[in-house]
Amino acid sequence: MQIIIVGCGNVGETLTEQLSGEGHNITVIDRDRARTEAVVNQYDVMGIVGNGTSFSVLKEAGVDQADLLIAVTPSDELNLLCCLIAKKAGNCHTIARVRNPVYVKELPYIREELGLSMIINPEHAAALEISRLLKFPSAIEVDTFAKGRVELLKCRVEAGSPLCGLPLTDISAKLHCDVLVCAVERGEKVYIPGGSFVLEENDLISLVASVQYANEFFRKVGMATNRIRSVMIVGGGETSFYLAKMLLPMGMEVTIIEKDKERCNELSELLPKALIIHGDGTERNLLQEEGLLHMQAFVAWTNLDEENVMLSLYARHVSKAKTVTKVHRIVYDEIIDSLNLGSVMYPKYITAEYILQYVRAMQNSIGSNVETLYKIIEDKVEALEFSVGKQSPVAGVPLKDLELKDNLLICCINRRGQIITPGGQDTMEPGDTVVVVTTNTGFRDLKDILK
Repeated sequence: MQIIIVGCGNVGETLTEQLSGEGHNITVIDRDRARTEAVVNQYDVMGIVGNGTSFSVLKEAGVDQADLLIAVTPSDELNLLCCLIAKKAGNCHTIARVRNPVYVKELPYIREELGLSMIINPEHAAALEISRLLKFPSAIEVDTFAKGRVELLKCRVEAGSPLCGLPLTDISAKLHCDVLVCAVERGEKVYIPGGSFVLEENDLISLVASVQYANEFFRKVGMATNRIRSVMIVGGGETSFYLAKMLLPMGMEVTIIEKDKERCNELSELLPKALIIHGDGTERNLLQEEGLLHMQAFVAWTNLDEENVMLSLYARHVSKAKTVTKVHRIVYDEIIDSLNLGSVMYPKYITAEYILQYVRAMQNSIGSNVETLYKIIEDKVEALEFSVGKQSPVAGVPLKDLELKDNLLICCINRRGQIITPGGQDTMEPGDTVVVVTTNTGFRDLKDILK
């Protein structure tokens, strides 16, 4: 597809990397010449230095031939105006990033009146991801397929776990639990495991299961499944506000620690059922006084990566709380991954992932049948959900008779809401959706799984 991205910040660059890697023709627009040139040189895309609200600039970028324009500049109003002009000038699909909470209640109206395809609020999206994580205390990451019926979860095999030394073929027999381990990270290596693969301590495993069986699996291997009742959040920004709004109706006790007194007063009015503490969340005496040692979840969500990392390390040292750590910069991702911080979240990836899912849904209407795609191990393993068409060459063929590509696993079949963990005799039928995990990239059709 022909895609224009206005704004070469963190999200814009991430989108450029992902979408150009998937074979789309990308043109980026930004006022900053150095930033534009850096993105163009890094990803070999077209670049224009200029204002994305200018008709002549959009015309130069090929808006009249574009399939989609994505506006992710720092200004909400600029993003909306870019989309409005692009819609009038080229009649393409448009996506705007809008983060000001003032617009939250008006977003459906704005989207409809301006004819936007999608509006993404990054802080709300991040809060939604965190709230999903807190539903599974032992999971490091949680993604969903089959319209929420299937969970893709990542967790660590701890010392003394019944999973240590256990071949994957024995999991169902020993635990009587219908889950499928689809990827294993062991140090620097990544495996799409077969049935004889033996799990070891400190392995990071990605597994597919229905919500019911996921909780049952965690309980049987001794991981926490109890519902989280108390959450401490350091940092009182918009994400923390949205997160508290989601958690309080679920019966959780929410404590927010924020340095800015005026912001504390705002949060006290907006969240009367939450405990708002004015203070420095990096002071360990304050954290202990406010009950960190007994908290079941701890979210480090300040604007400084270093603070968030240190806070989560301290929380894991003095408590058993599930930790969620916000990190903006990814240049030190290998070091961060080695620190065992619990769930590490990169806000720009969350925003980009929501937009990417819309782009893939657009592709479905022009030939691709990818319903959902997640990069479950960055740049190494993808999990894709395909719809099975009537003419698909895999339809009706037992899985054992299909010549599948190497390093690929069919994880589950969704048949009208019934979730099937497939065996060799199972078939994929028209109307089904299937989840495939693979180290191969660039799949656009279910037939791509065949050799």
